[in-house]
Amino acid sequence: MSLIHATAIVDPKAELDSSVQVGPYTIIGPNVRIGAGTTVGPHCVIEGHTTIGNDNRIFQFNSLGAVPQDKKYAGEPCELIIGDRNTIREFCTFNIGSPGDAGVTKVGNDNWIMAYVHLAHDCVVGNHTIFANSAQLAGHVHVGDWVILGGFTVVHQFVRIGAHSFSAMHSLLFADVPPFVMCQGQPAEPRSMNFEGLRRRGFSAERISAVKAMHKALYRDDLTLEQAKERIAALSQEKPEAAPDVAMMLDFLNQTSPQRGIIR
Repeated sequence: MSLIHATAIVDPKAELDSSVQVGPYTIIGPNVRIGAGTTVGPHCVIEGHTTIGNDNRIFQFNSLGAVPQDKKYAGEPCELIIGDRNTIREFCTFNIGSPGDAGVTKVGNDNWIMAYVHLAHDCVVGNHTIFANSAQLAGHVHVGDWVILGGFTVVHQFVRIGAHSFSAMHSLLFADVPPFVMCQGQPAEPRSMNFEGLRRRGFSAERISAVKAMHKALYRDDLTLEQAKERIAALSQEKPEAAPDVAMMLDFLNQTSPQRGIIR
């Protein structure tokens, strides 16, 4: 029995593994590649230079690989790349990249993306993230691993969201969100660190203690950002087990542009 429904339209040039399932009335364009074990529900449109990995579950009514919502786009062969084992629920829109950036929109592995999520051109999403319903990312947004975006979170273009951070429902992100930070508000403000999420991911007491110290330096002790970075750097010696977490935080802060800054 064919795994592609009789009413689906799959361009002969598309490259689909023999195990891919395609539902009724779905349209798949000529430059699409889909890996083993992926299922595509009914009424989806997958177009553009789009590559989708293995074992993804794509629900009905998704638009993947459409041209960017960028008036400067002039038909360049930009891409959308989706990794493995992602769940993409109904009515999501993921656009290809634009020539004004790397030309690629990327989604990593093991992400749980709920209904009505928008990923604009040149967004980069890591692994193990959760985007609740109607999270909206403008162009060039970078999202680290294990990030959770609450429902109706809206992210300004070029914002970076650090690993293990968490936004509450209806948050508006206009500045970078450092790793581990929980934020809420319009515009979003830091509220705490994502301690419960870290415990669930197996962080030791020493690592969580270091995250608490980083939060204190950034948000509680009335330090400048440069002073906070110095305080954070010292934690590598005080709490050796947390050295990779400290390095990740410092790397993130060092890449933050002075114009955008971090939420504080």
